[in-house]
Amino acid sequence: MSPQPAPDDLAEDKERETNVLIEAAPGSPAKAAEEGHGHGHGHGRPPPSPVAWFRMLARELHWSFVFGVVATYGISQGLGGGISRVASDYYWKDVQRVQPSVAQVYQGVTSIPWMVKPLWGLLTDVLPVAGYRRRPYFILAGFIGVIAMLILALHSKLHALFALLALMTGSASVAIADVTIDACVAENSIVYPHLAADMISLNGFCSSVGGLIGFSISGFLVHAIGAQGALGLLTIPSALVILSGTLLKEVHIPNFPYEQAHKKFVEASGKMLTALKCPEVWRPCVYMYVSLALSVDIQEGMFFWYTDRSAGLSFHEGFIGFMFAIGSVGSLVGVILYQNILKDHSFRSLLFSSQLLLSLAGMLDLILVLRLNLKMGIPDYYFAVIDEGVSKMINRIKWMPLLVLSSKLCPTGIEGTFYALLMSIDNIGSLTGSWIGGLLLHLLRITRTEFKNLWAAILIRNMMRLLPLALLFLVPRSDPNSTLLPSDLLNEGDDDEAQRVENVELTSLPANRDSCNDKSLHDCQIQEGLGGERDDDEASLLANRS
Repeated sequence: MSPQPAPDDLAEDKERETNVLIEAAPGSPAKAAEEGHGHGHGHGRPPPSPVAWFRMLARELHWSFVFGVVATYGISQGLGGGISRVASDYYWKDVQRVQPSVAQVYQGVTSIPWMVKPLWGLLTDVLPVAGYRRRPYFILAGFIGVIAMLILALHSKLHALFALLALMTGSASVAIADVTIDACVAENSIVYPHLAADMISLNGFCSSVGGLIGFSISGFLVHAIGAQGALGLLTIPSALVILSGTLLKEVHIPNFPYEQAHKKFVEASGKMLTALKCPEVWRPCVYMYVSLALSVDIQEGMFFWYTDRSAGLSFHEGFIGFMFAIGSVGSLVGVILYQNILKDHSFRSLLFSSQLLLSLAGMLDLILVLRLNLKMGIPDYYFAVIDEGVSKMINRIKWMPLLVLSSKLCPTGIEGTFYALLMSIDNIGSLTGSWIGGLLLHLLRITRTEFKNLWAAILIRNMMRLLPLALLFLVPRSDPNSTLLPSDLLNEGDDDEAQRVENVELTSLPANRDSCNDKSLHDCQIQEGLGGERDDDEASLLANRS
């Protein structure tokens, strides 16, 4: 990268800022050795409790980063997502009164803001606002979320198009907050490679617990105050995102040369393109897209059947929320299983098993729709709950290695942007699956009151879930502890060292750490990673849950 044409005082500020970042970084060799003796766990010692695990992450990564993860993943995506899922389903069904195939397409459309995550990532990486890269985007995300949800809640006769735009805006709010915290996660995965799986587990844990609470109360909220009232309550998670942006510990960048923003955009885009041309990157990306696109989503057809009072199961709002809450429990179980048992398995073997189990789990839907569960003596309520819990658990087990794999594919310098690009590829795959599902429901003539071909849609979906197995050769055989990128994407020259530190400055850094004054940040990362491998099992999630 070319040096910035900045005045001498800006260069001095940047040098001081770089020294502060390096000195504050907790990855120094001395500190790593000290912490390895101070809190490392030998083979004879049990893993820490959940509280100790949270404290360790807050100590290593700073409490404001952990709070940002909780606010974004736990409250905004988890709790807010649980309420939004049930409330939006009832909103399209009862308020807008659309067909299942149309609702399926609309649900896919609301995910479009997640497909432009690289744009949000580029903005957060190269365009600070008021001297900060992360804080302003958290605040922006929360603000537009509050406005969108108020419009849906207060307008009683909103046209379907404007309702769709409002839901898309709410989705954009969550997406911007997500990409902002994801950038910190990706950068921390580079600085603290031994904590990469733990950070992904923290994300999944917060999302699952938040989703459990959100789904548990969603049905009762819809029953008590209606779908619009429940959507209006989503202003609270958006407000907490604003708070997390206000509290986030972040290095201030004075006198940022905004005239260089365009050049930075071009440089970042060029580096992204270079990375995508690398076989170690594009091969897993192809698999991630195809596996999600072929996991056809027909959930809206199932929802309309669940709640139909004549041809369906006539489930009420409270039970729908409870059923989805059990799904969150299953998702949480998937996180625990991954963190404690599966996280060291190779990507390829774990994805093979989870994809196969996902197809088999889909047969539970078929048993329920054909009412074979009644012949087994299992009531619909119990079987639907079992179906939801098992399906969500396997989905989470499949999703976790994909997230870890994505964090391992990010080149230094554009970690946040490239991680956002990989997540947008996943979201495009999910949108493709959702639209294929909507088309499938339409072709099989599944409507608001007609469900006789729903079994065929389920069977086709389950068969399509097996197809990605043919592309598993695109996924590396390595495990999450391995380095996947070639050295030219990980190791930069001395001229790029300051630029890399500038990008790492967005990671929340705890104070009062030993320094590595005469070492480059890259050297510290290497030594910290070597020392951290010995303590890789220190933060096992919920191992002592009792």
